[in-house]
Order: sequence, then structure tokens, then C-alpha cells
Amino acid sequence: MNSTQIETFFARLAAANPQPQTELVYTNTFELLAAVLLSAQATDVSVNKATRRLFALAHTPQRMLDLGLDRVTELIRTIGLYRTKAKNLLATCRILVDQHGGQIPRSREALQALPGVGRKTANVVLNVAFGEPAMAVDTHIFRVSNRTGLAPGRNPLEVEQALMRRVPARYLVDAHHWLILHGRYVCQARQPQCLRCTVNDCCDEGRKRLKSARAG
Repeated sequence: MNSTQIETFFARLAAANPQPQTELVYTNTFELLAAVLLSAQATDVSVNKATRRLFALAHTPQRMLDLGLDRVTELIRTIGLYRTKAKNLLATCRILVDQHGGQIPRSREALQALPGVGRKTANVVLNVAFGEPAMAVDTHIFRVSNRTGLAPGRNPLEVEQALMRRVPARYLVDAHHWLILHGRYVCQARQPQCLRCTVNDCCDEGRKRLKSARAG
């Protein structure tokens, strides 16, 4: 994918969805951090189902601590790896209360120092909560970046670095959402919807599939 195709790719995604949003449900920055922490190897739908009850009872780090490990574990048991996630969430809340006055830090280093918070989670918080042009490479973004030729890489960090170089600056803040949604609903893992994709002529794989379909 060359620079002209990249511009067209994002211009079309932007035109179709000018204000993309995360599909995780939250009302404050702490809830966003908690939801993303819980979303590892889980769907947004399953996380939202659990956090609807959890956040009704605890929407701050201190209130989460007040619930206690057993109650938090019970409330999120429908999410994969719920025992480990409950422990990490409570440990994170303790650090937020003791070291950050209950507030969510705005630096990547401080965020990644929280239990259960890796680079991807930190990037989501920096991007969604604080509007920074960070790129959280999940399985959807990794697939779309490699399949389309937008930002090929052997691992999430390589893809992230390539995206930060190749995505035009005016699209960087929202690119994370566009790429996730595109991978979730169009450029799917097993059955990419190339024939109905609005950016198939910009995509390396899409052009191959279109050519094959026409030849057939």
C-alpha cells in the first residue's frame, strides 16, 4: 500500500464514520482503564455485560477496593481469565489510590507499571481518554495492517511503529478505532468481506481477491 492508497484508505473510513468510538461502555477514565484491563482475550460484548454490574457498584479505585477480591471475582466470572484479572484490577486500584491519588496517570510508563496493564492497554487509555495519537495493536489491527499492506510487521510492536510512521497525522487519533472496527466487521479473520469492502482497491489482498473474482 503506497502513500496515495493510505490517504484514500483513511479518507474513506473517516467519511463513513467521522467520530469512531470504542465499543467498551464506560463513564469515566477509571472505568475505561478497568474495562480495557478486563478485555484481554475477551470480547467487548462479554466485558460490557460484566462491567454493567461491576461499575454500578464501583466506579472509582477506592470503591473497587471496598468491594474486595471475592466480590469483584464473582462479578466478572463470565469473562475469560477472570481470577487473574480480578487480582490485577484490585492491585491496580491499590496503586492508583496509594500513588496517584485515585487518578489515572497520563504517562505510558506509569500506566504500564500497573498490574495487568501492558503496552496495548496503556495505548488505549492514552488514545481514548487523553486524545493522544497512540496505536493499540490488538488482533484486529495486527491482521488488517498485515493483510492490507498498510503496516506489515512480525509482531504488535513492529506494526505499531509502522502505523505511527505511515498513517497521516490528521488521521492518527482516530485510526485505532477505524482499524479495529474494520477488522471486526469487514476484514474478518476467516472470511474477509472483500467484495463489499469500501477500501478494497487500496488493499494488497483486496486487489488480489477482486482480480480473482473478475477472472472467475
